[in-house]
Amino acid sequence: AGLRCISAYHESRGDRHRNLCLIPQSAHGTNPASAVLAGMEIVVVACRKDGAIDLADLEAKLKKHEKNLSCIMITYPSTYGLYDKDIKQISSMVHAAGGQVYIDGANLNAHVGYTGPAFVGGDVCHINMHKTFSIPHGGGGPGMGPIAVAEHLAPFLPNTVFGAKVGGSKSFGQVSQAAYGSASILTISYMLMTMLGSTGLKSATANAVLNANYLRKRLENDYSILYKDDKGYCGHEFIIDLRPFKKSAGLEAEDIAKRLMDYGFHAPTLAFPVVGTLMIEPTESESKKELDRLADAFISIRKEIRAIEEGKQPQGNNLLTNSPHTADVVTAEKWEMPYSREEAAFPTEHTKADKFWPTVSRVDGVFGDRNLICSCGAIDDYVKASHK
Repeated sequence: AGLRCISAYHESRGDRHRNLCLIPQSAHGTNPASAVLAGMEIVVVACRKDGAIDLADLEAKLKKHEKNLSCIMITYPSTYGLYDKDIKQISSMVHAAGGQVYIDGANLNAHVGYTGPAFVGGDVCHINMHKTFSIPHGGGGPGMGPIAVAEHLAPFLPNTVFGAKVGGSKSFGQVSQAAYGSASILTISYMLMTMLGSTGLKSATANAVLNANYLRKRLENDYSILYKDDKGYCGHEFIIDLRPFKKSAGLEAEDIAKRLMDYGFHAPTLAFPVVGTLMIEPTESESKKELDRLADAFISIRKEIRAIEEGKQPQGNNLLTNSPHTADVVTAEKWEMPYSREEAAFPTEHTKADKFWPTVSRVDGVFGDRNLICSCGAIDDYVKASHK
């Protein structure tokens, strides 16, 4: 919806040819998908080794594509977990080239109360209500994604053919079946905002960033943190680099993710935005006790990795490559693992007191992705059932 507002704005100015969208490497993965759906051509802007947007590359791309530039889509803070200190300069450079600035609100929970899309030069922003304002997320929602636009784009906001008086005077058309989307779900966000108030919302933002930096600090002696700012801090999330363990211990990032299940955790984001990594975002919701439980699990797993590196555990047959360990595996009469049942299932005191049991062990995810199996029964099964 936001991108189509931008396109309609350019068309109203006789610039129908402006259909190119710049997307930094650090942007959220949905950005290129959205741009393609909006009929735009994508050009990627490089990032420097420190994770920040490469201004020299941006300048070169702007110069090359100035005639057809429609917009840039920026996730701020970035998916690398960084507040790009050049964000205002980036916005100014794009505006000077005739483009618009789309701020992806995926990480709005690191804005609220301190800054906002307009303050950093944004013309459009979509609001991820699920992470910042508490509505459901996984399992298909119901979701809600309001967009906010600068005044000059307001006339192009979407309308509806079903009678409700919504949208701008020069609307590009309809974008959802219902005039207001899944509006009823917004009552949750409304109550959250009402109960927290401006002070509480600002505090939530501060705690989201504080929690991420607390975890980063606890883990940085055992794991390589991929991106930090010039003062050594991260934003609302950070990435731990697990790629060195492939060489030192024969491990993939997935092995660490699966082992976390034995410790009672669903793994953080795996292999995004960088392959071979885990991206950790605690948000403001977790208590210090829970943050420490996760940090203790990661530190304990690092000790298990070190045992492989030192030859105390074999590569390819160890606590990580065999994880997760189900109750059936641990209680089986036969046990031929090169480690104890206790090490497999109860690696910490917490797991002894409050154990979560994975229901299945490893599955071949790649095989499953490439060989889809229909779960529907054969038609004969329905014929037989009808005769019972």
